[in-house]
Amino acid sequence: MDHLDILENKSVHILREAYSELGNLCMLWSIGKDSTVLLWLARKAFFGHVPIPLVHIDTHHKIPEMIEYRDRLAAEWNLDMIYGENTDALDRKETFPDGKVSHIDCCMKLKTEALTNTLNGNWPRYRFNHSRGCYEKDTHCEAYTGVIVGARADEEGSRSKERYFSPRDKNNDWDVGDQPPEFWNQYKTDWAPGTHVRVHPLLDWTELDVWEYIGRENIPVVPLYFDQGNGTRYRSLGCAPCTTPVESTAKNVQEIIDELKTGKFANIAERSGRAQDKEGGGGLEDLRRNGYM
Repeated sequence: MDHLDILENKSVHILREAYSELGNLCMLWSIGKDSTVLLWLARKAFFGHVPIPLVHIDTHHKIPEMIEYRDRLAAEWNLDMIYGENTDALDRKETFPDGKVSHIDCCMKLKTEALTNTLNGNWPRYRFNHSRGCYEKDTHCEAYTGVIVGARADEEGSRSKERYFSPRDKNNDWDVGDQPPEFWNQYKTDWAPGTHVRVHPLLDWTELDVWEYIGRENIPVVPLYFDQGNGTRYRSLGCAPCTTPVESTAKNVQEIIDELKTGKFANIAERSGRAQDKEGGGGLEDLRRNGYM
């Protein structure tokens, strides 16, 4: 087996372990390259069928191509697709694009609060109706006790502190200093009642691994990752007002791989174009402690 085979096998093992051992399980799909690779691995793990719902938190400020891509793949791959949102904050325009809150507070409202209340079933969920080709209010409101996430340890500092099976409390709060040890592919999967578990099958993957796997498997990704002719592309995807592209002429997967191998971005963080990562205070780690992806 080569390096990608080893990563794939471990991720598939973690996915199957989570499905076997955890309760009401879902998978977060941010529509980015990492969570799309995770989705691809889930299809492999379960022989072409994803047996758990895919959950997306819609801030209503995503780049339009991302939402178009989400709904196209949901239809083509017959995914059990669900989205949640913070309707109250959007209605009151308590967002950074509307000029009422900071980047961090906007993320807290539109992502963290929306995620927490979508997972616990306190707020409405909207499920894709394949026969009608549209989203409808979901009649199921039970809490998800386990959530599979496409986080990578090398992506930014707070993610490097995660475990493959990482516990949160019933409010999704994360105690970074109180996590179980994980040795020799032995994972803790029995938890006290009320524990919310995040599962991270891509924790060992790097940005280069992800792109090489996308190339090997021919995985469809959002075209925003490629230069469309103006000498820029997105390296990390988020909300449109808070995400900036990087200077790059890479127009396909192989050119991105070649670019990464040259070390062009060696000293530039992958999420350097994400505004919330730059804001003062604890930034992204504070958001993650409170339930952010």
